[in-house]
Amino acid sequence: MQNNRRKFLKKSFTHSFLAIVGWNSMVSLLSSFSLHENDSNGDFNIGFEQKPLPYAYNALEDCIDAQTMEIHYSKHAAAYAKNLNEAMVAEKVQKETSLETILANISTYSAKMRNNAGGHFNHELFWQCMQPKTVNNLPKGNILMEIEKSFGDFASFKKLFSDAGKTRFGSGWAWLVKDETGKLKITSTANQDNPLMNLKEIEIKGTPILCLDVWEHAYYLKYQNKRADYIEQWWNLVNWNFVEKRLSGK
Repeated sequence: MQNNRRKFLKKSFTHSFLAIVGWNSMVSLLSSFSLHENDSNGDFNIGFEQKPLPYAYNALEDCIDAQTMEIHYSKHAAAYAKNLNEAMVAEKVQKETSLETILANISTYSAKMRNNAGGHFNHELFWQCMQPKTVNNLPKGNILMEIEKSFGDFASFKKLFSDAGKTRFGSGWAWLVKDETGKLKITSTANQDNPLMNLKEIEIKGTPILCLDVWEHAYYLKYQNKRADYIEQWWNLVNWNFVEKRLSGK
């Protein structure tokens, strides 16, 4: 009898709470309590489905606002994952084929595959490259040594990488890439292209270590046309532990 009463009260509370806050608010509230740690494997398998964000929508405040994160993840990035899977079916690509293999041979696929395979890969990597704002957020260990070896010092690297994002005309990405010799290089790509693609437009090819989204939908609600301000704030969010693991391929 007592157990039945408890179940009734619990059920009544749940229904009343949902009625008050609304289902969408409830989902957002729950997501804030179930943060996912960034993937511990730097060479993580992106796959073909959209993974949960490794943090809540509001976790990157005040650098990136919650509304931008929600729209970016649940609308823009989700559409790339959906359209990628449609392209896979249409072009009879087996899911045993890795996304990286598709990108390495993207010139043999359709424009839909190129745009959406790139868009999905780029966004899945981008989420992992960030974490909640950290004071004096600087690299250390192997990644710092490699940056200094390739660019002289961190300040020079930061300027070169920032400039790659600032000067990318229109929409695109800035990248830190490990080339086939193991050397770190900075580049940028248009639209949803990336350094894994076997396209003549890709000036520097290699394994993406760090990426920055400079499409307007990544920053416009908060920064309007001030892309440089967005990029400066973004450095507070870089997850250097993840970048280190991408570098080592662990």
